[in-house]
Amino acid sequence: MSRRATARGMVVLALGLGSAALAAASTTTPDLPGSCSLGVQDGARVLTCVPASWNGSLVVFAHGYVAPTSGLPEIPWDQLELADGTSLPGIVTGLGFAFATTSYRDDGLAIATGVQDVQDLVARFSLAYREPDHVYLAGASEGGLVTALAVEQAPDVFSGGLAACGPVGDFRRQVDSIGDFRVLFDYFFPGLIGGNAIEPPVITQEQWDTVYVPRITAALQNHPLRLGALLRVARAAFDPNEPQTRVETALGVLWYNVFATRDARAKLGGNPYDNSRRLYLGSGNDFRLNLLVDRYHADPGALAAIEAGYQTSGRLAAPLVTLHTTADPIVPYWHEPLYTVKALRSGLLHVNLPVFRYGHCSFKAEEALVALGLLVLEVEGRELLHPERVLPTDSARRRYRSLAVLNGLRR
Repeated sequence: MSRRATARGMVVLALGLGSAALAAASTTTPDLPGSCSLGVQDGARVLTCVPASWNGSLVVFAHGYVAPTSGLPEIPWDQLELADGTSLPGIVTGLGFAFATTSYRDDGLAIATGVQDVQDLVARFSLAYREPDHVYLAGASEGGLVTALAVEQAPDVFSGGLAACGPVGDFRRQVDSIGDFRVLFDYFFPGLIGGNAIEPPVITQEQWDTVYVPRITAALQNHPLRLGALLRVARAAFDPNEPQTRVETALGVLWYNVFATRDARAKLGGNPYDNSRRLYLGSGNDFRLNLLVDRYHADPGALAAIEAGYQTSGRLAAPLVTLHTTADPIVPYWHEPLYTVKALRSGLLHVNLPVFRYGHCSFKAEEALVALGLLVLEVEGRELLHPERVLPTDSARRRYRSLAVLNGLRR
């Protein structure tokens, strides 16, 4: 393994502020490279792409959160595109790597399942083709945590990982951050959603886009001071230069409370959210806030389940590159320094790339390519072959060249 990149500790992406958000989930199959095939493996859909000029290595993609559904899970095709519309399978196969991904056997909270499913996918690929020279695991959001856990637990399977915008620092704190936002929202905007933070009504999911999004948006816009207090107390990220991101952040975090809470309780064996001793500050009347805000106690079984299967250790035997926007409204950037501290015991196997931008997983093709290039350099001691040819525009190619030099990929 090359120490050329690891010796830097933390590398920096020099990026401007921007605003982007994940697209709505889509099951429409996008244009894929001609080398791709679809199949089913043990209750999950799988996609495999092997270019004619395969370089012998495999990139496996672990997708992010998908709202629970019935039936065989679908591959979330929208997540196979970057925020600028660039195809992940297209980039990967264009560089000569094979590409594979799985829907996982479960939707919703699928981290434990996902860790096993990506390993099974590598085994399936090896039987269908041959054992790859190197296997790189890349994941985003929930898939970022799948990636970190899988690389920690199975360095014999994965040569290294790229975890993007994932809750890798502390999953319990991630759960609490979503719950905190909901109880604070109910305090500042009572009655708009109904139910409570740990039992959102099912009808809210069914009518989210048609009823609740317009209702919540109007309330937030009509009461900007309350919205400001909510974001301040919750310490939620937004772009101060883009006022609409204040509403975007609120809707984004509330979506996860509404769509993920019941599923998480079922899979964890109880309520994992606890704010029984939380002190909230910054409201203008913190005494009243802390007196009246809804309080919840977590179930011990749910907390034990999180500790057993959802918390990273930082113990690495293979390199892990993490990529994260510094103003992420859904999975806050504070996960990165927490994971960096955990990983110190493993030496120089973890590198974090902060992207100075608002948004959750709002990366551009050249940024993802730099992160992948760093990972390949860590594992194989070589640079990617002709990386600029897979970028969509001249401006992206120019930015890649600048970022590559800045991060030590080029001299």
